[in-house]
Amino acid sequence: MIVRSCGLYISNMTTNSAGSATRVPTPRTYLMCPPKYFVVEYAINPWMDPTRPVDTEVAVKQWTLLKETYQRLGHTVHEIEPQPDLPDMVFAANSGTVIDGRVLGSRFRAPQRAAEADHYRRWFLRHGYRDVVMPTAINEAEGDFAWTGELILAGTGFRTDPAAHAEAQEVLGVPVVSLQLVDPRYYHLDVALFVLTEAAPGRRAEIAYFPDAFSPGSQRVLRRMFPDAVIATEADAECLGLNGVSDGRNVVLAREATGLAGALEERGYQPLLVDIAELRKSGGGPKCCTLEIRD
Repeated sequence: MIVRSCGLYISNMTTNSAGSATRVPTPRTYLMCPPKYFVVEYAINPWMDPTRPVDTEVAVKQWTLLKETYQRLGHTVHEIEPQPDLPDMVFAANSGTVIDGRVLGSRFRAPQRAAEADHYRRWFLRHGYRDVVMPTAINEAEGDFAWTGELILAGTGFRTDPAAHAEAQEVLGVPVVSLQLVDPRYYHLDVALFVLTEAAPGRRAEIAYFPDAFSPGSQRVLRRMFPDAVIATEADAECLGLNGVSDGRNVVLAREATGLAGALEERGYQPLLVDIAELRKSGGGPKCCTLEIRD
């Protein structure tokens, strides 16, 4: 796949001379953390195996390519300084949810990651954010929260507490729809579902997801809300292909997610396949490394 950068950002859809729909990206702002101290020293999800070798240098190179991909697409990338003894701090998505400039921080379930939350809280305060609230319930932020442009799809089952969903609605002032995760391989919502196109007046959001990661009731909710969703195969889910990042046209995916990439191309998206295999040893992909700031 060739990374293409658009210089004109208008809306999410326009029409070409042949009369067919063409997707147009919207500029995004991301916060990322270099994997300077990335290792796998403990296991808090089924992907993590401390006996398996990890090459930190390779992880840094793969992360750098991911960051540069965003920048070539015209997006803004901020960085937070990594901290020793916090190897999972690279997974920035788990440390905050930002909507309309309001920041809801995180509260980790695993004690090994607990200290990350305050480093991100201080980053937001240092960068001029004053409406920063730290949750009282276990809340792993964009790991379990997906913003559709009009509401938050919120996962629970393995990490984030159901009580965090009500807290997010109160703090962020947006509706929240709870979804139950049932497969421990897909311990966070962001490895089972992601938003391709945000909702706008006259247009519903478009998502991609893997149905078997969800309870039967949550599957019915998703079918009702998103009848035109892209349905991922098990092969694409197993390589964390759903841990993707979309700007409305360009979709950054793990390079192994070729089936999902083909399905997205048929919908008019431009898949961009990146190698993130070293970070996947900790259960992470492009989205895990990417916290979106929506001011």
